[in-house]
Amino acid sequence: MAASRGTRPPSEDVEELAAALDGPVGTLTAVWATRHLHAPVPVTQLRVLFVVERHGRVNVTGIAEELDALLSSASRLCGRLEATGMLERAPAPDRRAIMWRLTPQGAGLLARLRQERLRDLAEVLETMSATDRAALLTVLRRFDEAAAGREDGRTTPFSMPA
Repeated sequence: MAASRGTRPPSEDVEELAAALDGPVGTLTAVWATRHLHAPVPVTQLRVLFVVERHGRVNVTGIAEELDALLSSASRLCGRLEATGMLERAPAPDRRAIMWRLTPQGAGLLARLRQERLRDLAEVLETMSATDRAALLTVLRRFDEAAAGREDGRTTPFSMPA
């Protein structure tokens, strides 16, 4: 039984669609993440850079909360990134807090990763027909809107990090 426009299909159809979507999402994630796995810093440090990029300036407590990490672990990660020139201490309103921001080197790394990731995705998309690419774009936009509209707060829209 097909669903009419604007109504949800029966539960079993949604479960079947979710299962069918799982494979391509895994492939998309693999294409997307490949550059991160080969970045010049470990993935855990890369995640710190993503958090700092998103906030502009953030203290170690904010980093630890976003990473769901111990404060001491987040602090060590920031120290390592500072030593490699990816992060620097930033002025804080409260002198007791340490704020972190990306250095030009850290921002450059994320920009390069983003550019490489987009190139990798474009290479895959080029193998698809123009009609299929247009259909994919429409469906992905609708999927993103549906995810952003969830009332449970589990999916909040944000642009993908590097």
